[in-house]
Amino acid sequence: MNEAIVLENLWFTYDKTNQVLRNINLSIKPGEFIAIIGNNGSGKSTLLKLIVGLIKPTVGRVLIDGVDTRTAKVSELARKIGFFFQNPNDQLFASTVRDEIAFGLKNLNLSKEEIRQNVDDAIREFQLVEVEDVFPRFLARGDKQKVCLASIIVMGPRIILLDEPTTGQDNRDSRAIMDLVTKLNGRGITIILVTHQMINVAEYATRTVVLNNGELAAEGPTREILSNIELMRACDLLPPQITRLSISARDLGFDGKMMTVQEMADAVRRLNGA
Repeated sequence: MNEAIVLENLWFTYDKTNQVLRNINLSIKPGEFIAIIGNNGSGKSTLLKLIVGLIKPTVGRVLIDGVDTRTAKVSELARKIGFFFQNPNDQLFASTVRDEIAFGLKNLNLSKEEIRQNVDDAIREFQLVEVEDVFPRFLARGDKQKVCLASIIVMGPRIILLDEPTTGQDNRDSRAIMDLVTKLNGRGITIILVTHQMINVAEYATRTVVLNNGELAAEGPTREILSNIELMRACDLLPPQITRLSISARDLGFDGKMMTVQEMADAVRRLNGA
């Protein structure tokens, strides 16, 4: 199976004195759900921009489905990979939700009927029927994010990058967007999530990559990464509260690698013989 994304000896420098990323080597398989975590300034957002082709490596290369981003056309990459920005207003510009979702399709040489059908399908899937004629920037933040995601999905990418998609949202809207992303991952779409919210990493990502000051500090199964207190502390990161609780309760018979409240509740019942 070909890799969805390959980073080979990747270095990036904004100027001669600002080395942002150093010697990153990483492979991501089709259909994986990857989280990228790290302290502020570790290079997470820069890495996303390199993967999507917005910037080019100083040294090394990025391959998307075998295509080198250094030589690929923007239109070629747009069919393979979608980028979900942290602030939805950075992506919204059309006069209506329908026009927003249709915009990218108009550059793919599709017929008007094909565009209309694809947009109709996306509007229904993302539950935007009631707001399809509304100016997108007038929408609530959760609906804005659904419009952005629909605009990406309608293009048919096999990879989606998300940069802090739940920042500034309450728990309901945060879960709604993450559940949508999980549904897309279930279709085989590769997901790469950059976030500071470790609870989302624990609940959704199967593999986690840790950046620390521009270097790849570790990568592996999310459960192993987040329960590695020494690693997390060295990278100025804090595991989810439930993971810290399970580690501190090891003497009571708890697994020190719990990721969710449900896992802790199940363990309590087992220890009580329920």
